[in-house]
Amino acid sequence: TMAETGGEQRGGFRGRGDRGRGDRGRGRGRGRGRGRGRRDGDDKAWTPCTKLGRLVADGKIKSIEEVYLHSLPVKEYQIIDHFMGDRLKDEVMKIMPVQKQTSAGQRTRFKAFVAVGDHNGHIGLGVKTSKEVATAIRGAIILAKLSLIPVRRGYWGSRLGQPHTVPTKVTGKCGSVRIRFVPAPRGTGIVAANGSKKLLQMAGIEDCYTSSRGSTSTLGNFIKATFFCLQNTYAFLTPDLWKETRFAPGPYQEHTDHLQKSLK
Repeated sequence: TMAETGGEQRGGFRGRGDRGRGDRGRGRGRGRGRGRGRRDGDDKAWTPCTKLGRLVADGKIKSIEEVYLHSLPVKEYQIIDHFMGDRLKDEVMKIMPVQKQTSAGQRTRFKAFVAVGDHNGHIGLGVKTSKEVATAIRGAIILAKLSLIPVRRGYWGSRLGQPHTVPTKVTGKCGSVRIRFVPAPRGTGIVAANGSKKLLQMAGIEDCYTSSRGSTSTLGNFIKATFFCLQNTYAFLTPDLWKETRFAPGPYQEHTDHLQKSLK
């Protein structure tokens, strides 16, 4: 039976069956912290599969800002690696077990929340569920890179020095969680809970007041709301963006001939 095979593989569990945990026992030894779950084989030569990937690999697109300017969907995480390189740091925000009830008991998998950021205006958040912790973290890092977004920064008062806080009051929500960012004077620091504070730091924001409500103890929804809030910094049209937009041809249109050649 399943319980017997589970007991034999783990050296016996006092006859209590495997509790739906497969052959993993109680799930000890799950990796936490940054940089876990990577493979050494990830450094193999990258063969792009998308038009955007081909343009990036051939050096036709010089920076990730061009990708954001034309709202091009990024389907390959190697594109982000190409532009960001070692500047992108990843942080495991949370690992939690999730269960599904089956006819043979529960099936336990691990859900990983991973944030990536360069501490200079770019942040990404990835969520992945897998049987193994290392696989979940690896998948979440890839998804976080694919969801990398630009974060707009601004000033609290006079425009001296580099932008240091959020440009306006912004709000993000996920589930019952609502979070609001309010610009703060230089030197204030980040007045926030641990989860949102880490995301703000990775996005490169130095000073910010925050206000939250709802079930903020649900860390998954809390950091998602924070991420959506940072995403909304570019969704607000401030007067300095009222100038007439001059539309340039997109990379696909500009490099049509090159894409045709590379196909042959």
